[in-house]
Amino acid sequence: MLKDIGKGAILLADRAYDTNALRALAKTKRAWANIPAKRNRKESFPFSSWVYRQRNLVERFFNKLKQFRGIATRYDKDPQNFLAAVKLLATRIWIRSL
Repeated sequence: MLKDIGKGAILLADRAYDTNALRALAKTKRAWANIPAKRNRKESFPFSSWVYRQRNLVERFFNKLKQFRGIATRYDKDPQNFLAAVKLLATRIWIRSL
C-alpha cells in the first residue's frame, strides 16, 4: 500500500512507525511523512500536531464501520461487493452524522 503513495500525499503514522526506511520511502515518492519522532531520535523532522490529531477522525470512522458485522468479518468475499457495502455504509454513517 505504501508503494502507491502519490506526490504531495501526507503519510500519517504512529510513533512506532518512525523509521529511516519509511521516511526515505516517503521522500522518494515526494510525500510528507507526518510521524512524531521517537523519544530517542537525535535528529528532528517537520511535524504538524494539528494534522496528526485529524487521524482521530479517520480512526473513529473505521471503528463505526466495524460495528457492522458483515464488514468486520467480511462475509462477502467478492471485492466489488465488499467495496459496494463499504460505500453504502459510509454513506449511511455520513447521513446519520448530519
